[in-house]
Amino acid sequence: MKDIFVSVIIPAYNEAKRLPDTLNQVESFLSQQEYSAEVLVVENGSQDCTYTIAEEFSLSHPRFRAIHEEQRGKGLAVRRGMLEARGQYRFMCDADLSMPIAELNRFLPPALVNFDVAIASREAPGAIRYNEPAYRHFGGRFVNLIIRLLALPGLHDTQCGFKCFRAAVAEDLYRRQRMPGFSFDVEVLYLARKRGYQLVEIPVPWYYSSDSKVKAIQDTIRMTQDILEIRRNWRLGLYE
Repeated sequence: MKDIFVSVIIPAYNEAKRLPDTLNQVESFLSQQEYSAEVLVVENGSQDCTYTIAEEFSLSHPRFRAIHEEQRGKGLAVRRGMLEARGQYRFMCDADLSMPIAELNRFLPPALVNFDVAIASREAPGAIRYNEPAYRHFGGRFVNLIIRLLALPGLHDTQCGFKCFRAAVAEDLYRRQRMPGFSFDVEVLYLARKRGYQLVEIPVPWYYSSDSKVKAIQDTIRMTQDILEIRRNWRLGLYE
């Protein structure tokens, strides 16, 4: 496929239950768009049939491609997809579709111009959260407070799993990425800021999923440790 407008990268770890519906929704949406698109489903470390589902779907849907990444970690899965993608724009999409896929066009020209990185936000003015328990909301705000204080002041929400990059920017940032797990979001956005790229937040409707893999206490501790490591890596010039 030549001159691909957008690549959709879906990291998938133990997603056998949700993946079939997600892939059908993405295909249905993209089939109605005038632009060209590809979808890369990157499975890594699953103990279920996630990869088989993605591979079988791709056999009957040419725009889809299943990729198996040997090493575990969401950051590694997204990095693999971003660097193998061929689109002019590269969109990271969580497998649970907590943000409806129809929102994708708001991250692309002509709706959005003059940007390098566009991130979905559950907290920017105009965003709406659905069905989220209070404890999850306040826990998320606490994590964001740590991120804003230590790494990314001014950003309302760095952890929503829907982000769009211009191709050249994606390749620049993801070739420098070092974090294999959930903290890769903060690392990539931290590098984007340091390297002078234009970041914008897009308020989105977001639907809470009870199947979320987030572990509040453990992930908060790990996030704090990782942010300190990211700052140290920058000081030591390890991203050059």
